[in-house]
Formats: sequence, structure tokens, C-alpha cells
Amino acid sequence: MHNNSIVPNNFTFPFLFKSLSDSCDLIGAQCVYTHVVKLGHLNDVYVQNSVLDLYASCGDMWLCQKLFDEMLHRDVVSWTVMIMGYRKAGKYDNALLVFEQMQYAGVEPNRVTMVNALAASANFGAIEMGTWIHDIVRRNKWELDVVLGTALIEMYAKCGRVEEGMSVFSSMKEKNLYTWNAVIKGLALAKSGEEAICWFDRMQKDGFRPDDLTLVAVLSACSHSGLVETGRQIFRYLVNGKYGFQPNVKHYSCMVDLLARSGRLQEAFEFIRYMPFEPTKAMWGSLLASSKSQGNLELSELAARKLVELEPDNTAYYVHLSNLYAEMGRWSDVEKVRGMMKDRQLTKDLGCSSVEVECQEHVGELMA
Repeated sequence: MHNNSIVPNNFTFPFLFKSLSDSCDLIGAQCVYTHVVKLGHLNDVYVQNSVLDLYASCGDMWLCQKLFDEMLHRDVVSWTVMIMGYRKAGKYDNALLVFEQMQYAGVEPNRVTMVNALAASANFGAIEMGTWIHDIVRRNKWELDVVLGTALIEMYAKCGRVEEGMSVFSSMKEKNLYTWNAVIKGLALAKSGEEAICWFDRMQKDGFRPDDLTLVAVLSACSHSGLVETGRQIFRYLVNGKYGFQPNVKHYSCMVDLLARSGRLQEAFEFIRYMPFEPTKAMWGSLLASSKSQGNLELSELAARKLVELEPDNTAYYVHLSNLYAEMGRWSDVEKVRGMMKDRQLTKDLGCSSVEVECQEHVGELMA
């Protein structure tokens, strides 16, 4: 283009920035941006939106926010990119703050805005914001397509309002696999295992083939509701190829959690030993939490030591191991653990209060 003496315009640059966004080339973007300034397209909203999208896609929300604050004109795309960027960066409170500011600015959100705001609400546990968004959808009489409807179901499920999510599901004219997965996962989180299994069966009868995420949700539902034999049967079907794919490490993690929670600690340990994957933090975390609650100090020690090996800089695991040794009267081992912490310059501040949270987080990883 330059060789032919053709000057790029405001339609050229968005395509360039989109290409740079796909490769996350911030340095290249800065070079192109100098041409934007030089050619007088600095205040073109379409060009600025493409730069915003690039910064957000690369995870640089500081640059993204800086440019956004400098923009003289912002449209729905500008606001939506900011919300989406903060959501992808895990800064859900910032995403919701931008969504509120968008309302005060009088900019009407579109479906993409709503889906991202709902996802931020779900992950932040902001049920009030989520229901407010749902009210806006109803007032505007928007049809619940599969994307928006599924986002609403996931929001209600993660905020513990499964019944409202089921109501959304019933009102949707069209559903896809993600919609069904959201329902089953929501019931699993609500510990409604038998109902989750019923919907799993209904899903298959309606012609939807489950994927690996469906089976994680179903096995987790069995685990949380103590449906040991049902979980075993579904896992056998999975291994035998009934669902068209082989179990992955998350499915094995679900089975370890299922067995450990139901008191079958030795069986859970044997399951870990002979599975075709390296044990994960989620597996040892499940075994540790269940062993401790059931008074099995031997397996608790083993699981805690494995967690220390996997995350040698995590203070909580050392504290838990030290407490176990103290409970068993093994004071020399207590000193050894404290020595290891001192050598690695770890403090006890995270300590006792965070240990249980750590274990439960590993269990929660199965549903992530």
C-alpha cells in the first residue's frame, strides 16, 4: 500500500489492529498507532475501538482504561470492550463498575454487553446486578437466544438461585449443549444430584450428545449428593466409550472426590495410584479434606505431603502437615516442617485459617 503511495484511512486501521490483536503484538500496535496519530485519525471512534479491543485481548487493561478515559466519543462497542476485557482479566468488580457507568452515561447495552455483564455477575456472586440485568432484558422484550439465555442460567446457578435458572431454561425456545450443561452444572452446585441425573437422562433423550464438561458436572453432582453407585456406573459407561470419548483427568478427579466424600478413602487412594494420569492438586486436596474430616491421620499426612511436593511455596500445606504431626505427637516431625518453612522463607501468617479453604478450593476446581 505504501509502495503504491496509497494513504491508509480510518477503515484501514481497524483491520490492521484486528490482525495485531490476533497475534497479541503490542509492539506492532504501537508502531501502527503512530501512523494513526500522524494521519489525524486519533479521534475516530472505530479506530479507537479497534485499539481498545487489541489492548483488552492482550490483557493490558491499564492501557485499555487509559485510552478509554481519553476518548472524546464512546459508543456501545467501546463500553462493551471494556466490560469484556475486565471480565476476561478476572477483574469482575471492575467489569460491573464499567457496566454501571455505562448506564449513567445513557448508552444502551446490546446483547454482547449483557452476556459479558452477566458472566461478571456470575463470577463475582453479584445476584442483585444479575437480576437487574434480567429485568432489563424482560423490559426490552428481548428474545432469549441460546447465548443470552445460557448466560442467565449460569448466573443464577453460580449465585445459588437454581429455580430462577430453571425458569429461564423453560422459557427458551432454542437450546444447545452449553444450555443443558449450564442446567446440569447448576443442579450439581446446588447438591441436587438426583435431579441433575434426571436432566442428564432427559438431555440425551432430546438428542443432545454429552461432552466432557457434561460428564464433569454429572459426576460432581453424584459426588456432592453421595450417589456413589450412580457415579460409578456413569464412569464405567464413560470408560467403555458409551459417550464417544475417554475420561480425562477431571473425570478421574471427580471419582476420587466421590469415593473420598463417601468414606471410601482407601479406595480413593487406590484409584489415584492406578489411574493413567499424574495426580493433581484437586485429587490430593479432596483426599486431604475427606481424610481429615473422617479422622484418618495416615492418609491426611500422605495427602498433605503430596500437596507440599506439588506446591512447595504454599504455606497452608506446611501448616496443615505440622498440625497433623502435632496431633499425632510426632514433635520431631513438627520441627522438621518448621525448618523447611524457615529454609524457604515462608511465614505462618496464611496458616491455620486458610488450610480448610485451600482444601475446598481443590474440590471446587473440578467444576471450574
